[in-house]
Amino acid sequence: MAEAERIIGTPDIPGAAGAEPEQSDEKAASGDRSGSGEQVPAERSAQDAGRPSPNASDAGADGAPSADGRPSGRRRIAVLFTVAVLAYALDLVSKMIVVAKLEHHDSIEIIGDWLKFEAIRNAGAAFGFGEAFTVIFTVIAAAVIVVIARLARKLYSLPWAIALGLLLGGALGNLTDRIFRSPGVFEGAVVDFIAPKHFAVFNLADSAIVCGGILIVLLSFRGLDPDGTVHKD
Repeated sequence: MAEAERIIGTPDIPGAAGAEPEQSDEKAASGDRSGSGEQVPAERSAQDAGRPSPNASDAGADGAPSADGRPSGRRRIAVLFTVAVLAYALDLVSKMIVVAKLEHHDSIEIIGDWLKFEAIRNAGAAFGFGEAFTVIFTVIAAAVIVVIARLARKLYSLPWAIALGLLLGGALGNLTDRIFRSPGVFEGAVVDFIAPKHFAVFNLADSAIVCGGILIVLLSFRGLDPDGTVHKD
């Protein structure tokens, strides 16, 4: 029997010889399908990542943050001029009231002797300094206005917009007095009326200029630039 099996040989069993190649072929096919299935989404995602968003070009047009996260410059310019107009209007209205109701009259005590309203004409700089250089201070005020207007084109910082708005409104307020009040154009005396005890008499324009200057110093110490960037020394 053993001799007959040796001579005849063992018959081929279906699946024994062909099972392994078919399995390997199926694995190869499934590997190709999985590989192609992973590659196509990767290419599409890469293309989609490089494709700009439909609203990216419109970002910042209405004051919203732009694509890089930086706020719109137009919005900050609006803040600057809004603050400047408010500061200028308050200063102008207060001076008109003081000239009409308080000038050539006795001072009004607000907080006893510590704070009074007293109308005076100041030919010098803020707080009554430098009365002999009226024309020079007028030119300086005009130059400050021009510098602020040029700087506004690159303005992206809200705190800087407020600070520059205060400076602009205060400079315009006192420059209006220099131009239109007596004794003449560019030599006019500024109307001051806020008189604290043991301190110089000043007006709302002077206050706006000082507040704006203090805010600019603080922003500079913090490293915040008008364009919205922050630097560290």
